[in-house]
Amino acid sequence: MTTLLNVDNVSKTFAMGGVLSRKTTAAVQDASFSLAAEKPEIFTIIGESGSGKTTLARMILGLETPTSGSITFRGKPVGGATKAERMAFMSAVQPVFQNPFEAFNPLKQIDRYLESTARTFLGLKDRTAVDAAMDGALQKVGLSLAEVKGRYPHEMSGGQLQRAAIARALIPNPPLLIADEPVSMVDASLRMSIVNLLKALRDDFGVSVIYITHDLATAYYISNRLIIMQRGRIVEMGDARTVLENPEHPYSRLLKASVLSTEDAGDGKLATNPDMVALATRLATAPGGQLVSRPDGRLVRVYDAA
Repeated sequence: MTTLLNVDNVSKTFAMGGVLSRKTTAAVQDASFSLAAEKPEIFTIIGESGSGKTTLARMILGLETPTSGSITFRGKPVGGATKAERMAFMSAVQPVFQNPFEAFNPLKQIDRYLESTARTFLGLKDRTAVDAAMDGALQKVGLSLAEVKGRYPHEMSGGQLQRAAIARALIPNPPLLIADEPVSMVDASLRMSIVNLLKALRDDFGVSVIYITHDLATAYYISNRLIIMQRGRIVEMGDARTVLENPEHPYSRLLKASVLSTEDAGDGKLATNPDMVALATRLATAPGGQLVSRPDGRLVRVYDAA
């Protein structure tokens, strides 16, 4: 099976402070996983703020350089060494960002972004061909060029705007989308439409998606596989339902226990078990640790002196 994306023991360290008080922080530590070209999937990266999930995504997009390890796309280093290679990579790996209202200039019509993408990545010049490419991508997300043409971002809802952002990313027909918290800024009533759209892109158009989130509910609903990150380290990895139905690592269990539920509403439960919180916090800085395979196929981080 051909490897589409390979993340191999990737770490990223940032320097912080001034000259006399220089410190380093490890945003990502020894992350590894791969996606197969022949098997489109939704691969989810779960973690709280500061877990390293967005830094990992930025390295996959070539926006950050790993301190160690390597990331390859179709066997070549991400980003590319020449302008032609960079353009080819950007065409094949497209981002979808968290806030659709920040993805578009409020003073620029939305179809101008779509047109620029079609001309840049597809090399189209003919007006009819450009419009066809834009409309084709918009149709995939449940919109049309007639609905979008001439409109500014404030003239569309958050859900429509996020779908337009996804359509822009789909114009070059990329095999891989990096979707960083794509539903967190969308009204709750519209989240499922975006989530179902990502599923349709996988199932109907063969697009793999790296879905970055802290929302276990949507991750459970759409993911094939996932990793859970804590303080830059992968603590659990495997089939999404296997992991989320019965998480093993203390931090994974803490995440699940922290999800609000209607089952115990009104019972006076105001906080997660403090012992669970304390254990997960202690393991966040525990030295050593390695991912160990379990009989059900998942990988779980275990520690020498946990």
